Amino acid sequence: MTDTPQVRIISAAEWQIYKALRLRALADAPYAFGSTLAREEKRTDAAWKDRFIADESSWNLPVFAEVAQEPVGLSWGRIERANPEIANLYQMWVAPTHRGLGLGRLLLNTVIAWAKEKNAHYLDLGVTVQDNNPAIQLYTRAGFRPIGEPEALRPDSTLMGQSMRLDLRNQNAP
Repeated sequence: MTDTPQVRIISAAEWQIYKALRLRALADAPYAFGSTLAREEKRTDAAWKDRFIADESSWNLPVFAEVAQEPVGLSWGRIERANPEIANLYQMWVAPTHRGLGLGRLLLNTVIAWAKEKNAHYLDLGVTVQDNNPAIQLYTRAGFRPIGEPEALRPDSTLMGQSMRLDLRNQNAP
């Protein structure tokens, strides 16, 4: 057993780990996601499992970070086959107890490397702009730049989200 942080792909058989991480993330940081804890808690187990079914419309990379075999972080990369030049980063989160250890950067680098392997030109994400400086700094340091104007995070929210983009074409490996 090691305390060295690890990042690995979440397999379909580990859907319960994904579910637990996703619900923890939504409970911890409801301001940071397009979905809500209430909405996600209503999902059936079948709906959680379905997220891992191979989809002809996209490539997906669900990953989690773990320390001492404890899952403590999450991110999800997605590329729509209809628009393979643009990869997207979703669901980025690290447990409060493990922030500051570089796990966010490990998760981000994993998705960046995957997007490059898939020959995407850009990696896009959305980040909440209120009280979210650590996330904004992480993305800015990685080379992401704002695109467009901030917009409402979700229809029922006063929080604003900023779209950001990383140009993968002129980057060295993370």
